[in-house]
Amino acid sequence: MSITVGTEPAVEPAVHTTVQGCYETLVDLDAPIYVVHTADGNGIGLSTHRPLDDATVIAAVGPLSPDRLGSAAFRAHHGVKYAYMGGAMAGGIASADYVIALARAGYLGSFGAAGMLPAHVEAALQRFAAEIPGLPYAANLIHSPSEAELERAAVELFLRYGVRCVEASAFMDVTPNIVRYRVAGLARSADGGLIIGNRVIAKVSRAEVAEKFMRPAPEAMVADLVAAGLITAEQAELARLVPLADDITAEADSGGHTDRRPLTTLFPSLVRRRDQLRHELNLPVRVRVGAAGGIGTPIAAAAAFAMGADYIVTGSVNQSCLEAGTSSEVRHLLAQAGVADVEMAPAADMFELGVELQVLKKGTMFAMRAKRLYELYCAYPGLDAVPAEELAKLERQILRRTVDEVWQDVVEYFTRRDPDQLTRAAGDPKRKMALIFRWYLGMASRWAVVGDGDRGLDYQIWCGPAMGSFNEWVRGSYLAAAENRRVVDVARNLLHGAAFTTRVQQLALAGVRLPLDCGDYHPAPAEQIGDEL
Repeated sequence: MSITVGTEPAVEPAVHTTVQGCYETLVDLDAPIYVVHTADGNGIGLSTHRPLDDATVIAAVGPLSPDRLGSAAFRAHHGVKYAYMGGAMAGGIASADYVIALARAGYLGSFGAAGMLPAHVEAALQRFAAEIPGLPYAANLIHSPSEAELERAAVELFLRYGVRCVEASAFMDVTPNIVRYRVAGLARSADGGLIIGNRVIAKVSRAEVAEKFMRPAPEAMVADLVAAGLITAEQAELARLVPLADDITAEADSGGHTDRRPLTTLFPSLVRRRDQLRHELNLPVRVRVGAAGGIGTPIAAAAAFAMGADYIVTGSVNQSCLEAGTSSEVRHLLAQAGVADVEMAPAADMFELGVELQVLKKGTMFAMRAKRLYELYCAYPGLDAVPAEELAKLERQILRRTVDEVWQDVVEYFTRRDPDQLTRAAGDPKRKMALIFRWYLGMASRWAVVGDGDRGLDYQIWCGPAMGSFNEWVRGSYLAAAENRRVVDVARNLLHGAAFTTRVQQLALAGVRLPLDCGDYHPAPAEQIGDEL
C-alpha cells in the first residue's frame, strides 16, 4: 500500500499526503502515527488528531524518542540519558572539551588518553573533577605492549582520581593493569550486594579477545596483584563473580586500530559468544554488546540497534567537530572525505608487530610513506645496512632530517617518557631503527593535530569510511561546513535520525510505502527538533 501524494488544503489536515506533510508527521517522534485509507487515497497522520470519518486505519506505529533506543540497562549502569558513546581518539583528539560537552548533554564521552604523557592526562582529569562533577565519562586505556609503563601509569592516575569508567582498546590479551583497575573497584554493600565501582567497556574486533573480557579476571593474575598489595583478598574473591568488562564494543571498520570486520558479521559473532559463556559461567552480571565502526548516518545507527546493539559508539565523525583536539586543517580535510578516501598504514604503537590502522588517504601521503618505512624495517637488520642511496632518499623525502638528528629527538623523548626503550635499543640496531621510524609515525599525528603547514602531506589522520558516509548525508545541511559541527549536534541528529528511520522501517514491515524522499532524515538544529540543552 502506498501513501497518495497530493495537494493539501490551507488548513492543516488530520491526514497528510504530501512529502513534506508526511515527513513532518514522521519526525514528531513523541507521538504515535497512523496510516489511513480514505476515499481520496492513503495518508498519514498523528494519533493526536481525529481520523477522518470515512478513514480506515491500515497501519500504526508508536512513539519512539531517541532516549528509548538501545539498552535501558546500559543507560542506567553508566548514568546517561542515551545509549550513545563518543569513542576515544588517541592523543587527546577526543579532548576534555569533547568529553565535557557530551557529559552535559546526557551522552557518554571517552577521553583520548592513549599516547599522552601522564601530566597531560592528569590535567584533563582535574578539569573533569572541576567542571562535570558527578557526571559520567570514560577515559581510554590503550594496550601498550611496547610502552607498558604508560599503561601502568594511566591506571595509577585513573584510580587516584576516581575515574569510574575506562574504554579499553587495542588489547590483544588481558594485562595486569586492566585487571587491577577492574578489581580495585569491587566491594560489598552494607546489605551484602556486589558493588562494581570501576566499569570497563572493552572495544574489540575479535571473538577470542572478547571472550577474555567476558570471563572473570585470570585467577593467577589476580593472585599476583594481591601479593603485590595492589588489591585486597576480598576483592580477589569478588573478582570471580564478575566478568572483566561490563560492556563489549564490537569494533568493525573504524578509523585507527581496526581489523576492518563488517559489523553485520562481527556483532552477531560476539553476541553468540556472550550468550554461550553466560550459560557456561552463570555469572550474576550480564555483559552488554555495543556496535562501532561505520556508524556515520542515521540508517547505520538504526541498523546497529536493529541488530540488537545495547549502545552505539561513534568515532571518525566526531574528529571533524569543533571540540576535537585537532587542527582546523584536519577538520576541513575530513569534511571533504568520501567513503573510499581511507587506507591502512603501519601503527606507531605496534610498529614492530606489523599492526596497521586506518587513516585518511585524500590530501596526505602519510599512508604511502609509512608503508615504505615498514618495508625497510622488514628488509634490513638496522639503518647501517640500508644502502646509501636509499638512506639518502629516506632522509630527504620522508624524515626530512638526518637519522642522527631524529635519533637525538628520540633519546630526548624517551628519556622523559620511558627510558627502558633506550636501554633495549642500545645493543639492538633493528630496535633503534624501529624507534627512529616510530618517530615519524608519532610526529605525523602531531603535525596533523597542530596543523603544521610545512608537513601537510605527512598528516596522519585516523579515519574510517563512516566519515565519507556522514559527509554524503549532511551535504546541503547546516552540518556540511566543518565550522558548524559540534559533537552534541552530531550525536543528537544521529539518534533522532535513527529513531525516525526505525519508525519508517516499522511502517515498511506493515506494507506501507512512503512518498519518495520522505523516509530520509534531514539534519536539523536542536531548536527545530525540540531538543535544546
